[in-house]
Amino acid sequence: MVLKNIKFVAVFMCCLLLGTSNVFAKDEAAKQVVDKFQSELIAVMKNGKQLGFSGRYDKLVSSVSNSHDLTKIARIVVGKEWEKLSDDQQKKLVDVFSRLSIASYAHNFKEYSGESFTIDSEEETTRGGVVVYAHLSIPNDKDVKFEYHLKETDKSWRIINIVANGVSDLALKRSEYTSILQREGFDALIAKINEKIDNYSKL
Repeated sequence: MVLKNIKFVAVFMCCLLLGTSNVFAKDEAAKQVVDKFQSELIAVMKNGKQLGFSGRYDKLVSSVSNSHDLTKIARIVVGKEWEKLSDDQQKKLVDVFSRLSIASYAHNFKEYSGESFTIDSEEETTRGGVVVYAHLSIPNDKDVKFEYHLKETDKSWRIINIVANGVSDLALKRSEYTSILQREGFDALIAKINEKIDNYSKL
């Protein structure tokens, strides 16, 4: 009887350890997505001046595409308006929003002066996501605090929102783009986004 109990406890503890390992593996995978993306950003920054905007853009296409769920972000940005769009409009919005996301990184991370990213911690959300907390150290300036919100897809963990110093990029875009879509229509929204992409390439 004692032997059976010992076996039961051993099996139970083994299951607990396996379960715990899976949770840590999930968190680690999300952390790795963020860590890889940040490393790729730094690499682009180090060669930013030589690459120019178009070179930085080309280098970041796969980095952003492989770390962000751009389709989900585009859907969230326009909210309930997404269901009112045709299939072609949805595809067009995802395409132009993807280009905007890449262009904004190519514009904002264009030169290097000793910056470094550090991942601080991560936590699971109540809805099955993971938030990775990190900061960007900037010489002779204040650190920038980042929260990367990730959701698991069929392929991997993907970033769906970034909060920088308490400001949600997704919330800002949703407020602006939904308003344009409702007031001026789909074509006006696409034109506005293309204008932003064009401006990023010139600055």
